[in-house]
Amino acid sequence: MPAPGAPLTVVVGITGGIAAYKAVGVARGFVSAGHDVHVVATEGALRFVGRPTLEAISRNPVHTDLYEGVAEVRHVALGQRADLIVIAPATAHTIASLAAGLAGDLLGTTVLASEAPIVIAPAMHTEMWMNAATQANIATLRERGALIVGPASGRLTGDDSGPGRMAEPDEIVRSALDATRPRDLAGTRILISAGGTREPLDPVRYLGNRSSGRQGVALAEAARSRGATVTLVAAHLEVPAPAGVTVIEAGTAKRMLAVMRDQQPSADVIIMAAAVADFRPVAQSPVKIKKVEGAEPPTIALERTDDILSTLARGRTDGQCIVGFAAETVDDAAELVRVAAEKATRKGADLIVANRVGHDRGFGRATNEVMIVNPAGSVVAEAAGDKLSVAHRILDALG
Repeated sequence: MPAPGAPLTVVVGITGGIAAYKAVGVARGFVSAGHDVHVVATEGALRFVGRPTLEAISRNPVHTDLYEGVAEVRHVALGQRADLIVIAPATAHTIASLAAGLAGDLLGTTVLASEAPIVIAPAMHTEMWMNAATQANIATLRERGALIVGPASGRLTGDDSGPGRMAEPDEIVRSALDATRPRDLAGTRILISAGGTREPLDPVRYLGNRSSGRQGVALAEAARSRGATVTLVAAHLEVPAPAGVTVIEAGTAKRMLAVMRDQQPSADVIIMAAAVADFRPVAQSPVKIKKVEGAEPPTIALERTDDILSTLARGRTDGQCIVGFAAETVDDAAELVRVAAEKATRKGADLIVANRVGHDRGFGRATNEVMIVNPAGSVVAEAAGDKLSVAHRILDALG
């Protein structure tokens, strides 16, 4: 299995159910996350969704025929190469075939030839799902280590409604990727801040920043997927918090400091990924500040906010690891390292995750490029790519 965050070879098996159209979203999800996707479709699946669509989305040829590529032994080669196999949708017939260990088509031989984690997303009518045979087959597959995602309850084909609806593509992709993660952080308690604080000027306006919280949320998702118990202190996130983590809202610097200090004693690792305001208005107007024609704009006096990272470092418990972030506008890599090392020393952090930001990079983007620096000025690691893969590299650097 590749290292955490490294690209995976993913086989997406698609079988002949009406939910096959949703498999396009599953393949797209893995491709968007940077993985190499190979679709194995049954003949029935291609009655519901076309080969050109699947090839365009997966960026690889679609395989269907057990007798194609005989010279390269394709009927087993795909399974041997796979890091992950996801079958979505999995019909009742497919589930029965998998439970019986049948290899009558390319998907069956691929599964039998693989030692990769197998994720199955059932999709069928309620009566078929509830049938004793299907339930026994699902139990058998679970006992063998397969991860079953769904089905959900909802509208089915025609007027029917009930359990049997295929889980949504995002849930399938997230659950499947979790199944490939090492549980190396099991038993570790991680406290993460994310987002950008807002300091009110009046009931309408605030001093804020452009942080979306994407990198902090990715850190929480990555840590949870590796077995950690995660608390996410959130300041105005622009993306949803991941499932399976405890979320505490903290919209201002003062509130975030209070929450982080309250949660600190129970944490093994603290990661301050939030962009916290350095200044706040000395006084807040209780009413909206009006623009008066002919009058000078108001003068707003500012005061410093408390330095959360330094405060946490001073109050650290034995063995507690504290990681800060430094979003800088410098262009020179050596200067970025110097600034990060100085910040780590001045604030007492074990590591600083440094990245360049500007009007057209950093904040709000789906990707990031960082250097992880210690107080001695050594670059412990570098990472670039989507923010989830960067998150895994940051967690790797914790040692």
